[in-house]
Amino acid sequence: LEVGEQEPKEEETKEVTTYDWKLVNENKPIWTRKPADIEKEEYHNFYKAISKEYDDPMYYTHFNAEGEVEFKSILYVPKKAPSNIFDTTASTMTNIRLYVRRVFITDEFKDLLPRYLNFIRGVVDSDDLPLNVSRELLQESRILKIIKKKLIRKALAMLKEIADADEGDKDEEAESDETETKEEAKEEAQAEPLYPKFWEQYGKNLRLGLIEDSTNRARLTKLLRYRTSKSGEELVSLEQYVDRMPEEQTNIFYLIDESLEKLKESPLLEQAAAQDVEVVYMTDAIDEYVVGHVTEFSGKKLVSLAKEGLKLKDESDKEKKVGEKRKQAWEPFTKWLKGVLGDKIEKATLSKRVTTSPCVLVSPQYGLTANMERIMKGQALADSSQTGQVAKRIMEINHRHPVVDELRRRVKENEDDQTAKDTATLMYEVAALRSGFQLEDTSSFADRMHKFMKVSLNLDGDAGLVEEEEYVVEDDSEDDGDEEEAGEEEEEDGDEEGEDAQEELTKDEL
Repeated sequence: LEVGEQEPKEEETKEVTTYDWKLVNENKPIWTRKPADIEKEEYHNFYKAISKEYDDPMYYTHFNAEGEVEFKSILYVPKKAPSNIFDTTASTMTNIRLYVRRVFITDEFKDLLPRYLNFIRGVVDSDDLPLNVSRELLQESRILKIIKKKLIRKALAMLKEIADADEGDKDEEAESDETETKEEAKEEAQAEPLYPKFWEQYGKNLRLGLIEDSTNRARLTKLLRYRTSKSGEELVSLEQYVDRMPEEQTNIFYLIDESLEKLKESPLLEQAAAQDVEVVYMTDAIDEYVVGHVTEFSGKKLVSLAKEGLKLKDESDKEKKVGEKRKQAWEPFTKWLKGVLGDKIEKATLSKRVTTSPCVLVSPQYGLTANMERIMKGQALADSSQTGQVAKRIMEINHRHPVVDELRRRVKENEDDQTAKDTATLMYEVAALRSGFQLEDTSSFADRMHKFMKVSLNLDGDAGLVEEEEYVVEDDSEDDGDEEEAGEEEEEDGDEEGEDAQEELTKDEL
């Protein structure tokens, strides 16, 4: 080495351990992806994962809400309703999972959807909610209330999509404060309509919403489906009913009872059938409460066939004058009916709703119907003030029926005719049963029926029991004695034969 040059130093090395993050789960949450990039099978698998169900969903929707509050969501309609769907303490009230910036917060928000939509399942992911607050404070958040409002509207829009898909008329609602991407969840070539299945499972939920949710009542009313006197087994919306109404018809007519069979046989339908007027059939107990909240649709009033003052069509001036004259002519007879039946009816009047039956019983315009009375008495936990309410009854008679005409003739001759009084009472009781009312005194009804059975067989109505016939029976006591004696003789002969056989055996042995 030359002078002044230094020996080069060896480079020092030091081992340093470094840590790096490796992404294990490369899958993005399904609700953050574009709906166009997601297969139907992925939606179904995600539904099964969050719901712990084995069946595919009936329908689903995937959307992004924008505006004052932004969030992403996927909502599902299960194929079958749970058996405890109206149990407020069950887990069916916690079917929406809340995420904030893709971090799971809770699934215990019972107020995120109202009670009537508690069957809907899905997820909601918002970037506007804070992460560092408690769940109790989060429930009182103004942002969460806005999310709830939008979520209800989107859920109802999803149900409308199901109905529109069956009718072939897709009418999408446009929200000014949000944009969304809609995905059809049903197959393009579906063999049978989907909405009837939905209505069978969740129809009662929607009718409950009509009672509880006044804000969305108009939207829910369009989702109602019923069978009518002209639809057969097909479900019909109120909008379809109004579209095929004749021009002279101004009201929507309906009738409520326990079953379709009872509705079709009801005497209250006679005039409607004769005039070819379509009637909506309602068979669920909750429908009695629904018609109390939904009084009209599309400018048409809902009118019950079970209440007084029914007018299917407008009358001409001549028909009104004839009706007044008829009412005056029959007034003495209707007053006589009221006197005979007493407090059983409010009044008796002429009817235009029956064509073949002698009479029917209807309710006052603003009173309980027979079906409503039955429902209130059937409530196990109702107090006595409710179960004790009785539907008032108005008797409407068919003046052209031969029984009614004969009664009127007899009353003109003798108002105290007992046969006429019994016939009028029996006519009332039969009408009460056919119109859905309960009888106050079933024993008297049975006695009258038995009396009329005797008269129809040309017997005296007051005839008592007949004397019993005499039956000749031979005395078998002597024969029994002879048989006993013969039996004793046979026993004695058997004993003697046994002794002889024993003596012979002894001789042989010797």
